[in-house]
Amino acid sequence: MTVNIDNDVLKVCRCFNIKGEAVSQSVFTDGHINTTQLVVFNDGDEDKKYLIQGINTHVFKNPEELMENIVNVTSYLRKKIAENGGDPNRETLTFLKAENGKYFYFEGDKCWRAYNFIDSSHTCNKIENKVLFENAGRSFGNFQRYLTDYPMHTLNETIKNFHNTPVRFDNLEIAIEKNTAGRADSVKAETDFAMERRCETDRLLELYRKGLIPLRVTHNDTKLNNILFDDETNEGICVIDLDTIMPGFSLYDFGDAIRYGANTTKEDDENLDNVGVSLELFESYTEGFLSACAKALTMAEVENLAFSAKLMTLECGTRFLTDYLDGDVYFKTSYPEHNLVRARNQFRLVSEIEKHLDEMQEIVMNIYKKYI
Repeated sequence: MTVNIDNDVLKVCRCFNIKGEAVSQSVFTDGHINTTQLVVFNDGDEDKKYLIQGINTHVFKNPEELMENIVNVTSYLRKKIAENGGDPNRETLTFLKAENGKYFYFEGDKCWRAYNFIDSSHTCNKIENKVLFENAGRSFGNFQRYLTDYPMHTLNETIKNFHNTPVRFDNLEIAIEKNTAGRADSVKAETDFAMERRCETDRLLELYRKGLIPLRVTHNDTKLNNILFDDETNEGICVIDLDTIMPGFSLYDFGDAIRYGANTTKEDDENLDNVGVSLELFESYTEGFLSACAKALTMAEVENLAFSAKLMTLECGTRFLTDYLDGDVYFKTSYPEHNLVRARNQFRLVSEIEKHLDEMQEIVMNIYKKYI
């Protein structure tokens, strides 16, 4: 039987003790960070599917700490899902151990991991209706609820200060002063917009220092396409792309989901008149999220859900602007002004959120009262 499968990929599969006859290999995703191969093997009784993923060690410099976070969290989730009558093999990722006893494997200078493929599921890149976004909110809400009592001292901070907004503003000030790309004079309106709001950037950290919000397991990349949806029901079944799991605040995850999902246009739309916050989508996501985890949150977390959407949008816009000033060294760009367009888009969204913050807060509290 002739099989179109790369010898290097086949060797990696064997290192993860994948048995049987190789049937096929195809590119599953080719993202900005990691490339993933879908491989199929027949063990004599049935075809079994696995995902083989190369870990980008330029971004994730310590794969041992990275995989320790992921495996410990998914193992904890398996127990919680089973206790709640769910299917752990479908509702969280299952990673394979390599022949070296670890959950990652170096072949030359490349680092690999492997996990089971979840059948009858799909990802979505576009919010086509509010029900889908509500299902997404419920998935991330369940993620928070299941991990409420997770032993935080065991979790590694794999990317330091990832959502430390004051530090992001420090970086913006440094970028303005250095003016590496010679662009500072042309973006004074944007830098002024950001700096006028700097006084709000430490609100969550101050709440934490006062003991009003706890450190939690945070996903830190709560985009729609990081959820697997069931092919038949379109319900969210599994949170994926766990590389940025770290200690953080639940508000980081909620706010970033709204920033990405409730914008009325894409984040690099040059026409700022298209930018707005959809209160309908905000309400849908909040409904799903709080239906799953309202009782697990502190009052201060609930009271700052709407604000977190503004904060995460402000932080993201600041990061785009900083990269533009630095000469576009972090974010992938398609044209010279791309990061500036993104920054302006996010800052317009901040303005739109500010206009509707009271309405968003009322939506949160009305939904919260239903579930406590």
